[in-house]
Amino acid sequence: MSLRTRLVLTLGATLLLLWGLAAAWLMRDLYQQVEATLDQRLAQSARMVSGLMAQLPVEVWEQADRRALSIPPIEGLACQVHSPRGEILARTHTDMQEILKASAPGHAYREEGGVTWRVFTYERNGLTITTADRMDERDLLMANVLQVAVVPFVVALAGSLLALWIGVVRGLKPLERLRDALARRHPDALAPVATHGVPDEIRPLVDALNALLARIQQAIVREQRFTNDAAHELRTPLTAIKTHLQVAQRVEGEAARRALDHAEEGVARLSRTLDQLLMLARVEGRVHFEDGEVSCAADVVELALRDARTSEQARFTQPGSLPEGELAVPRELAITALRNLVDNALRHGPEGSPVAVTSRLDETGRALTFGVRDHGPGVEEGQLEQLPRRFWRASPQQGSGLGLAIVAAIAERFGGRLAFASPEGGGLEARLTLPLTTGPVPPARSESLQGINDNDEGNPR
Repeated sequence: MSLRTRLVLTLGATLLLLWGLAAAWLMRDLYQQVEATLDQRLAQSARMVSGLMAQLPVEVWEQADRRALSIPPIEGLACQVHSPRGEILARTHTDMQEILKASAPGHAYREEGGVTWRVFTYERNGLTITTADRMDERDLLMANVLQVAVVPFVVALAGSLLALWIGVVRGLKPLERLRDALARRHPDALAPVATHGVPDEIRPLVDALNALLARIQQAIVREQRFTNDAAHELRTPLTAIKTHLQVAQRVEGEAARRALDHAEEGVARLSRTLDQLLMLARVEGRVHFEDGEVSCAADVVELALRDARTSEQARFTQPGSLPEGELAVPRELAITALRNLVDNALRHGPEGSPVAVTSRLDETGRALTFGVRDHGPGVEEGQLEQLPRRFWRASPQQGSGLGLAIVAAIAERFGGRLAFASPEGGGLEARLTLPLTTGPVPPARSESLQGINDNDEGNPR
């Protein structure tokens, strides 16, 4: 059932029910009012006859002793006057003895010859006046009143239903236009749906649809970028591996061994690049990394430095105490991000030069900034913003150029940021800011963390 039909049926049934109840209520009150009015008319007629009889001259009463006075009849209304002795003094009909006989004062129903009468008996000055109305005349009058009242009611009800139908059709026009616009769109079109002229009730739906289209577009862009990155970065090591293997097949001895060693190095580099590409794709996607472990700043620094190059442990310098706080970033991702920064600093600093690792709370106390500084040649100010770019290298050293891109993706996903600065005294300082949380640790997820414990290679500068 369509929304239009459902709305019309629901509102129409409600309208009919309410109008029907209101009409029944009004008809009942109208019937009671008409009955009361006609009864009052009947009683007033009896009182009027009583007043007239009291004003008749004496000779009229003397004549009434010999024969009853005849009162001109009115269609549907009868009257009869009895003396204190029960004699008929005046009457409108001679054939209604039973209907107009004297009885207890008040209203009553009497029937004769298949005709029902409404009778009223009134006593005054010893006289008993009885008046009567034909009920079929009353019913005819009530039918005419109902006909006069029902016809406008039916017309108004029909007009209301028609206005309801037109209103529902016009009210749903924006939905039909939206449906037609979506039906005419090309399958590859992911541009936002226009919101001009959209009613306020439909705007949240259009906004949610545009947000969905934006997410789909971002997912497609990420997929295309991953494909392009893989094709771009894997072509060189694959070509080198193929070349070295061909050389190894053609030569012998030491030359063949060196060619195989170069091919093995190319395979290792290719494996690291694939791991980093997959990690970057997962971080930029919607994969959940939470494993239920608390991500404390001290643990993140300790494990990141431990996972760095074992032979370079003596180069690290760090403050004696670290700020307390729970990071709003999964523990393993925070370790991976900090380790990539440390590896990058170790690779590009002079041999044996120290690498300083610091951490401090920001002014609001809601974020923690890790600082990693080397004492290398540094990077020009104009190139600082280029460091997190994929495959961007500022030095000829080997590397995939994805390490800092992974750090930037982790920071962006969880509302942090990655910045670089050239401190006084030379070198380069990377500043990774991650938000803190005071809420409970998220429950463990089934998503594996394969690959993030591998030593990711930083961006060569």
